[in-house]
Amino acid sequence: MKLTLGFSPCPNDTFIFDAMVNGKIDTLGIKFDYVMEDVETLNIWAEEGKLDITKLSYNTFIHTVNQYALLHSGSALGEGVGPLLVSKQPLDLSKIDTYKIAIPGFKTTANLLFTLAFPQAKNKTEVVFSEIEAAVLSGEYDAGLIIHEGRFTYQQKGLTKLIDMGEWWEKTTNAAIPLGGIVIRRSFDKEICTIVDRIIKESLAYSWKRYPELSSFITENAQEMEEDVMRKHINLYVNKYTTDLGDTGRLAITTLFEKAKAGGLIKGEMVESIFY
Repeated sequence: MKLTLGFSPCPNDTFIFDAMVNGKIDTLGIKFDYVMEDVETLNIWAEEGKLDITKLSYNTFIHTVNQYALLHSGSALGEGVGPLLVSKQPLDLSKIDTYKIAIPGFKTTANLLFTLAFPQAKNKTEVVFSEIEAAVLSGEYDAGLIIHEGRFTYQQKGLTKLIDMGEWWEKTTNAAIPLGGIVIRRSFDKEICTIVDRIIKESLAYSWKRYPELSSFITENAQEMEEDVMRKHINLYVNKYTTDLGDTGRLAITTLFEKAKAGGLIKGEMVESIFY
């Protein structure tokens, strides 16, 4: 059986999927035809239903939950892992509606958290996540919403943190921060979904067993990143929730859906269960 799979070239994703797409573990008769793209492209493809299994932002999942079900493994959740709003100098957040803000994509969870916190901030422009810091430093934007390795590099580049959106979420909801998940088409039966979940867990276990060694699949796909930054990235975004969401992780995702619905960001009826 062949299944299409999409994930990003970021170290947390390549760390998770390395073993299962490169023949390092038994994939139980399933061959994964994979593609790596930036998260916003994957979000768009998810809305189009292009892939069988895909990484996506939870902001996109709330709009595609009728087509895709969430797997219990592979997600990026946690504490202290949220996006940061940064600028060249301190800004008054009470005037946020007057600022030009660069975001990593309208469909990202980063933008969902930002929208829930600052619904009045409308002057937002999509910028590739790896280019946001430079765009803010150049003065093209007053502030930028940074994700991934940006939280490790913004200070050395001379940027100031205005607010940690993950910290805001945790204080507001008392829940972990759901950033991205791995979903599978709802048309597959539960047995297939369970097998894929198991393969992801085994692939992740394979990488952890060899850590802190980083395979060439991880290092060659990381974008202009030092190895210590790759490890920080993995240590932060690949955690207990990645192996299995557990009750705490599932509650965090359910809370996100509830907040989005209360904020008028979800329209129409949804399936009863987020999961397969």
